[in-house]
Amino acid sequence: MVGIVVSYHSGSGHTRRLVEIFAEELAELGADVHLVDVEALGAADWEAMKRAQAHIFAAPTYMGSVSAPYKAFMDASSDIWGGPDGWQNKIAAGMTVATYPSGDKMSSLMQLAVFAAQHGMIWVGLEDIGAPVEPDKAGINEDGFSLGLGACSVRDKSEMIRAGDVITARRFAQRIYDATARWSRGAD
Repeated sequence: MVGIVVSYHSGSGHTRRLVEIFAEELAELGADVHLVDVEALGAADWEAMKRAQAHIFAAPTYMGSVSAPYKAFMDASSDIWGGPDGWQNKIAAGMTVATYPSGDKMSSLMQLAVFAAQHGMIWVGLEDIGAPVEPDKAGINEDGFSLGLGACSVRDKSEMIRAGDVITARRFAQRIYDATARWSRGAD
């Protein structure tokens, strides 16, 4: 079974909603998914991160960077860096949410990719090219991110994120599941 951890911080609930959609799709595909709220880390969470074959990082973008609680989690992970409990050779990917289509989300995705690289992880970006390049994919990856998933929050609390970003998150979950399964088979 493919084991995937999604660590996240969510200030207003938007990132949490994105993570839930992503995790639901992974579970439907048959993955063993463990969600980790970085503000409530426990020993079981660190153990799940150690055992997982993939680790997805998800944080809101605040002021051009990942949120402070997520950065604190990143800093805390230095205790396992390079050691036997490290994350070397695990699949990694990133997701972020901000209010505006740009919202400096690329800065957060770059921060997460560098973080994964420092842990010796294998980064997987978004493969979807949406409209206007592919008109039949209206709403999918609407803002054209490739390094990871950059979603937009919406004020309607029943939605939390744009409808196209929901579809993109589900498609990204499929990509992560496939990449993790393929990478894990190759590692055996």
